[in-house]
Amino acid sequence: MAGSTLRILVVGAGIAGLAAARALRLAGYRPEITERQPAPRGAGLPGSRPTRPVAFPQTGLYLPGNAARALRELGLDGPVRPLGQVIRRQRFLDAQGHELCEVDLTKLWADVGECRALPTADLHRVLLTGAGGEVRYGTEVRALELTVDAVTVTFADGRRAEYDLVVGADGRRSAVRALAALGGPARPAGQVVYRSVVTGGPPIEDWTGLLGQRAGFVVMPMGAGRLYCYADEAGSVPPADPLARLRELFGDYGGPVPAILDGVEQVRVAVTDEVQLGRWSRGRVVLIGDAAHATAPTLSQGAAMALEDALVLSRALSGAVNVPEALAAYESRRRPRVTWVVDRTRDRDRTRDVPPALRDPLLRGRGGRIFQEHYRLLVDPA
Repeated sequence: MAGSTLRILVVGAGIAGLAAARALRLAGYRPEITERQPAPRGAGLPGSRPTRPVAFPQTGLYLPGNAARALRELGLDGPVRPLGQVIRRQRFLDAQGHELCEVDLTKLWADVGECRALPTADLHRVLLTGAGGEVRYGTEVRALELTVDAVTVTFADGRRAEYDLVVGADGRRSAVRALAALGGPARPAGQVVYRSVVTGGPPIEDWTGLLGQRAGFVVMPMGAGRLYCYADEAGSVPPADPLARLRELFGDYGGPVPAILDGVEQVRVAVTDEVQLGRWSRGRVVLIGDAAHATAPTLSQGAAMALEDALVLSRALSGAVNVPEALAAYESRRRPRVTWVVDRTRDRDRTRDVPPALRDPLLRGRGGRIFQEHYRLLVDPA
């Protein structure tokens, strides 16, 4: 399809939406981008006028090798390369800090890409610049009218516009998903997650995870003395005092955890949820990223899947005769891979939930092979 004539709206300026805008521009399209939230401070694009400036969230992100490959295909590996820290090994420990197993990430992702931990805000800034166009912040989609040939979008300010394609990249609580009748709210996945960034903690070079009783604590270096900490426990209700709960839950853990807890000042807490849909498109509306297939972050594949979605969607549009054909090709290509991620995520969560007396001896013997297998399909291109 002719790129310059297709009217495309991307709803959402997170990782999925900005990656989609970048991929579409590389393919010759000129998408519009809207975001219902105000612009983060330092967004830095002409026309991205915040109605109420907010800061980028202070949290971290782990990008496995397939995410690096996707960034390379988007032409953004150069700006990302100086950021964060390359992670070459995953170490799995028991709650006392004793070694269970490890995964050689350099070997696992050889010829695919480096694994990297970095501040989420850093990746977002790279994608924002790479999107190559204005983001209309503080712009909410209120209604979608689907016809055979177009989608009419009504915005919160009353403005209406017609598009050939609407890409819903607006996350787990996607408004586009609801307005296009593609599915209801995300469902709880049974985990409460805690995230923090610690500066000046103990020296750590590897992705390091400690597995306890239905809970886990992961820490990884992001460079410049910063550590990204991710912890979870089984549950569905966030605590009133996340920092107190984090210290209570992991206070008797060993290894680097005590020193890290001493340095934690702020904690972001959330209840993890999942999105599972029978279809990802209806008419000329399509969902990508968490809006289509959110899952627990156990495999750290959320960003990678969003980046891959963006690339596959742009290729499908370029190679198809019409939009419906492209959307069918996109979903046909992506669904098996996403299903693999969901299944392996649940496998790993079940491993965590096995009583340590049974789980830990197994992991000491076979853990490296088990955890490496979770990424086997993802080594292949999207």
